[in-house]
Amino acid sequence: MFINFSNHPSSMWGEKQKTEAEKYGLIEDLPFPAVSAHADRKAVQDLAEHYAAMILEKQPECVMCQGEFCLSYHVIERLKKAGVRVVAACSERVVEEVYGKTGTEKKSVFQFIQFREY
Repeated sequence: MFINFSNHPSSMWGEKQKTEAEKYGLIEDLPFPAVSAHADRKAVQDLAEHYAAMILEKQPECVMCQGEFCLSYHVIERLKKAGVRVVAACSERVVEEVYGKTGTEKKSVFQFIQFREY
């Protein structure tokens, strides 16, 4: 099983990213929670403990963890300690500029390249 612990639903991924994730098994999305800027370290660690336990219960082969930095750090730390492979999606940003009558518009497209292990 490949757990997508982020706010980027796998249904919106391109074929290459889905194919790479499916090498670990079925993809299961687990939405990354909102973390208040007012949350202290203990609150973030408690949240990390909760989500890490939920993830470990599913016994995944691999987890993509991308979200608020402090929570990500604590979840990744716990998953790696338990022997779970944890990755981030690496993409190239391709920017296209379109010049029109009303000015310049920029369009950014992110092209998935690989999963990189933490």
